[in-house]
Amino acid sequence: MTQRHPYPHADLQGAATRNTTAAELLTAFAKSAPALDHLWRHIFDALADAPALITEIDQLRAELATARYHRANLIAAIRATLAAHDEGEHDPLFYVRDELRAQYRTDTRRTAGGGR
Repeated sequence: MTQRHPYPHADLQGAATRNTTAAELLTAFAKSAPALDHLWRHIFDALADAPALITEIDQLRAELATARYHRANLIAAIRATLAAHDEGEHDPLFYVRDELRAQYRTDTRRTAGGGR
């Protein structure tokens, strides 16, 4: 069964394109009404915030995807540990320890490589 994302992502590329289009239109309007320069400046400033916000959202999405992946792997390791315990394996906690080590190595490499 395919699991649908509960909160569909906004189209960031579309938002960036619309932001650029709005800035271009606003430039044309501002040239035709220079008496309103102080008002246009507020709108231009608001539009200028969008690219940084889009970049931040993109980075946060990537971090969230990584966190979800780690969580899913930990849940699988916990389930494997419980099953191993039920079956009387010698070291059922191996699965959790192994997954925690793997995640630690991944986080260490990402941090050393300059990632967040």
